Amino acid sequence: MVMTFRWYGADDPIPLAYIRQIPGVEGIVSACFEVPVGTAWPRDAVQRLHDEVAEAGLDLTVIESIPVHEAIKLGRPDRDHYIEAFAESLVQVAAVGVPVVCYNFMPVFDWTRTDLAHALPDGATVLHYDHAALAQLDLSAGTGDLPGWATAYTADELAALRAGYDTVDESALWDHLAYFLEHVAPVAEAHGVRLAIHPDDPPWPVLGLPRIITSPEALLRVCDLVDTPANGVTFCTGSLGAHPGADLVAGVEALGARGRIHFVHARNVRTVGERVFHETEHPSRFGDVNMRGVLQALQSTGFDGPLRPDHGRMIWGETGRPGYGLYDRALGAMYLQGLWEGLGSLVPSTP
Repeated sequence: MVMTFRWYGADDPIPLAYIRQIPGVEGIVSACFEVPVGTAWPRDAVQRLHDEVAEAGLDLTVIESIPVHEAIKLGRPDRDHYIEAFAESLVQVAAVGVPVVCYNFMPVFDWTRTDLAHALPDGATVLHYDHAALAQLDLSAGTGDLPGWATAYTADELAALRAGYDTVDESALWDHLAYFLEHVAPVAEAHGVRLAIHPDDPPWPVLGLPRIITSPEALLRVCDLVDTPANGVTFCTGSLGAHPGADLVAGVEALGARGRIHFVHARNVRTVGERVFHETEHPSRFGDVNMRGVLQALQSTGFDGPLRPDHGRMIWGETGRPGYGLYDRALGAMYLQGLWEGLGSLVPSTP
């Protein structure tokens, strides 16, 4: 297992120098955030990102994410243009030696929360989701005030996108994902890059739009769409764990046996109502995710890829990007490494 940490580039309030001081963290998860969605990533932009990380004494281990243009998800006639741009971005990522690309196939809305600073009894704040509250959200002016959504749409842009999905149900979305993978998975394989689709977050339809990557079973179906080792998954314990009763350990065992877990997001969540949850400290006892069982299953199936502590609490007076503070994610990194070592495998040490 390679311990990694997400970094949002020059706009991230947490410098790479601080991340390097977290014991055991070797890899950085980042992206070329300045490149418009649907545009092929230029080599010089990817190289600059790689070099900046390397100069800090770290490795650019995962690209998260190369966005998938809505035309691809909608199956529009111009999707081939955007698929070619995605494939070209893979080529450029491979050229600087990054082995894993995380992406998602969520229509219109990326990960979504209704409260970015939900207070816990101890005073920490966390990301929170309430499905009923989301349904009451006024989007008549666009998405500018939607918590968790990084890309803003105007009212007209949002209306046009949502109208496009009137004829795209779950079955069609699966077909469009298959078409996409049929074109990009061979490129990834040829250039030594592993694709790692991220589950939908939350793992159910949002604001009337279909979502399909909602369970370990769905992740297995993705692997079957194009049956090549380059076509794999990001196993996100928080996204999948928001579904009460989801068997994450069995999911790791099934996907790990096929060698298709290329990246892991380790995050704990606690369900507090019907489609209502908030995020918690990383250790198992604070939430609904059996983190020990998940890591044990990863070890037993030979996982040796990148793992990062996902969404942390904001603690000790820290301010910044909600869910992506330094302190709690650093605590998570240490917990996960201790758990991994205690289960029997030594985490590679940083020289």
